[in-house]
Amino acid sequence: MRKYAIFLASLLLILSLAGCGKKVTPQHIEDNPAHHYLMGMELIDQGQPDKAFARFERAVVLDEEYAPAIAGKALVYAIRAEAESDDGYKSADSERAIDQLDKAVSEAGDKDTKFRVYVTGIRVYTHLASRGWLSRAEDLHHDAKAMAEDVQEDNLIYYRNTEAVDYFMGVAFFKGGEFRKSEDALGVVLAAAPGKWHEKARELSRRVQKIVLAMRNYTLTDVAKKIAVKETVDRADVAALLVDELHLDRLFAGRIPVQQANGMKAEFVPADVVNHMFEPEIMTVLKWKVRGLEPAYDQKSQAFLFYPNKAMTRKELAFVLEDVLIKLTGDESMSSQHLGQSKSLYPDVSPTGAWYNAIVTVVNRNLMETELSGEFRPDANMDGADLILSLMRLRNVMNIY
Repeated sequence: MRKYAIFLASLLLILSLAGCGKKVTPQHIEDNPAHHYLMGMELIDQGQPDKAFARFERAVVLDEEYAPAIAGKALVYAIRAEAESDDGYKSADSERAIDQLDKAVSEAGDKDTKFRVYVTGIRVYTHLASRGWLSRAEDLHHDAKAMAEDVQEDNLIYYRNTEAVDYFMGVAFFKGGEFRKSEDALGVVLAAAPGKWHEKARELSRRVQKIVLAMRNYTLTDVAKKIAVKETVDRADVAALLVDELHLDRLFAGRIPVQQANGMKAEFVPADVVNHMFEPEIMTVLKWKVRGLEPAYDQKSQAFLFYPNKAMTRKELAFVLEDVLIKLTGDESMSSQHLGQSKSLYPDVSPTGAWYNAIVTVVNRNLMETELSGEFRPDANMDGADLILSLMRLRNVMNIY
């Protein structure tokens, strides 16, 4: 049973009784639909959809035809559906999201209100990601753009400027794996005068450009596209891309005697890998003993586990990439050629650290990049865009096709 179920049922009962049979009187100057809508949207930005829902509900109690708040409810339902693992709850929340969005569209009167509802609608479909969602988001984007010139930006509570529709369409294209279209949509935001969505568009655009660069010579699989858009990749994601995109098994097998390669297999199957969607890829990585992706002993279960869902840090990926290079080239000296330096090349990495040699190796070969400050950020989690770019660069370095 979900945590918010009882709270939500009680809230709906109270609000329905409050609005039954008589007009609701505002309790103070900020108790109005527009204010509650604005607070609700900001609460969504803060990752508090349940509190946002209460705000939207209050706005609708005060004005049952207030379309922006109705669209806000749709957005909350969509966020819940995206996070829900139970198919029944997910389906129910998805239906509620679409019902509320349809209602918001029908209640929207003037162009300013319609614009806000359409932008929120794009976000609803992006969270739901159901069949045909991207084309429906594009339809809303088209309709919003058609009226953008007539919209009064002063009336765009929360969204504030019309570039919001291009930013959220850029997010939708990104999630949908249409990276070049995402780049174009975000470019519209970046070409306009700096506004509320400018910096967000710039941050996402950096990620998009990395993926587009990686796709310059290679076509990404559907699995790779899904991993590319993740803000944090895990160990299973890395294993999957090494095998599916880098063809690790074939490459390694071609660099050792055939008889030995045919006889190789993983020593055991970690318990947390059994029935994982990437179990075959993980077992392939374990077979080749890729450094940085080894099993680790778990005290609680007293067994060696792979930890497929553990986030992959930048320093850990450096280990992985260096080990792949060593195995492919046969150059064992690569693992120690940068040891013994008295001064680090990076302000946030010690030259005596276990990761230092690997980091220098991958940076020198342009497989990973530092910040403009020279920092490597060894403990930062890898995102999907950086991972894809690193692996595609590794393919280029090794002349892999």
